[in-house]
Amino acid sequence: MGTLRCRSVFISDVHLGTRECRADYLLDFLNKVRCEHLYLVGDIFDLWSMRRTVYWTAHQSAVMQRILHMARNGVRVTYIPGNHDECLRDFAGSEFYGVQVRLNAEHVSADGRRFFVSHGDEFDGDVRHNALLKAVGDGAYQMLLKGNRVYNAWRHRRGHGYWSLSAWLKTRVGNARAYIRKFEEAAAREALRGGYDGYICGHIHKAGIEQIDGVLYCNDGDWVEHCTTLVEDFSGTMQLLHWSDHCRLEASEGSLEVPIPGLLEVMAGAGSKAA
Repeated sequence: MGTLRCRSVFISDVHLGTRECRADYLLDFLNKVRCEHLYLVGDIFDLWSMRRTVYWTAHQSAVMQRILHMARNGVRVTYIPGNHDECLRDFAGSEFYGVQVRLNAEHVSADGRRFFVSHGDEFDGDVRHNALLKAVGDGAYQMLLKGNRVYNAWRHRRGHGYWSLSAWLKTRVGNARAYIRKFEEAAAREALRGGYDGYICGHIHKAGIEQIDGVLYCNDGDWVEHCTTLVEDFSGTMQLLHWSDHCRLEASEGSLEVPIPGLLEVMAGAGSKAA
């Protein structure tokens, strides 16, 4: 089993407590990564859904145990609650089992750049009239996720790897693309106002790395549709990884001559998730 070594890891939108959560893939990633900083950038738990019904698995418990194990063993773990776990914002400034709870954070990369880190739901007011956001608010989005789950179960039975039907559809709907762009631009404006070099967030379930008006916008994606994580290597370069039945380098800020230490070994051994 390969080991992925990096300086910092950013994950969000895990939605523990729901059937759509891909805790199996996330657990596999957390077991293979070694890092100094771990940022949990909101919606780790889906307390909205858990008010109606709770879907909990051994993999979800193991994800929590693994994060606490990392915190106990020297990894600096920062939890920034999102809108689906917003009640945890009441505990901002506290620390539980080595996990620091914050409303937001400033991350200084290895090359000295300053990144503002937040979940991203604070920008909902800038894009609230968009059709996709309304779909997220009602049952349409949940139906899309259910379709994604059923479709991937069908693929699995036929020996095919994970592929996000819902993510593919969102990139082809004009309203969805417009919503995503408004969100990205709002995040970049906020970083500029604060004098930051970049902005790191989640929330919209659309991973990406892009320069916008001189700001490096980074979205770490989710563990429901995309199974992506944002990582910082020891030079300060931000990279986006996809992690499911296979793992790959999804995006990087510029051409990458040397991959993250251990990535090639992990990619070669991909396909065996944690039990």
